[in-house]
Amino acid sequence: MMGELLRIHAEAVPIWISGGWGMIALAIDAVIIFVVGWSLTFRLAQFGAFAQPEPAWRKWNASPESARGPLSRIIRAAMASANPEAMQFYFESLHAAEFRPFSRDLKAMKVAVTAAPLLGLLGTVTGMLTTFQALSAGGGEKTMDMIARGISEALITTETGLVLALSGLIFQYSLTRLHDKLNKIVAHLETQCGQAFHHRLATAAPAA
Repeated sequence: MMGELLRIHAEAVPIWISGGWGMIALAIDAVIIFVVGWSLTFRLAQFGAFAQPEPAWRKWNASPESARGPLSRIIRAAMASANPEAMQFYFESLHAAEFRPFSRDLKAMKVAVTAAPLLGLLGTVTGMLTTFQALSAGGGEKTMDMIARGISEALITTETGLVLALSGLIFQYSLTRLHDKLNKIVAHLETQCGQAFHHRLATAAPAA
């Protein structure tokens, strides 16, 4: 296994170097895409994007004190509100303070994904400029080396930019769907909590 990794590394490094300085910009862009992407995935999971609202609601109804999980925490905090207005304020604060940064980070990720093919195209342009410089310099072995280097730079950066953009686009789409799912889950819990709270007030009214 280690030998295979070393072989891949030995083959990848010359290809990477032949891509020129544009590969550095693409590497920075890749780090931004995947660091932001995995950070979003972890934070969305913490807030219950992978959970289901109905089982969480049933668990909380069966045993409010022992119910665990991110959705149970939201239900517990909402049902602890003093009145419907306080519950509404809780959910508004939840969206403003906790969920709005998700949208901001998704926009940052979208910018980085959009920049990937453009950075690849920039590397293509610089590679072609190197090629044209070599052609204007005359013949010889050195000229052929410059032409080969320019063509390699142009092709490798283009391919890397497209691969990065495609993988980043799929990642971004998945996170957008997950973010939308979390918003729907919280909206569903808000409706259920509101109904349960009004039912509690209605049943408590005659006793008062």
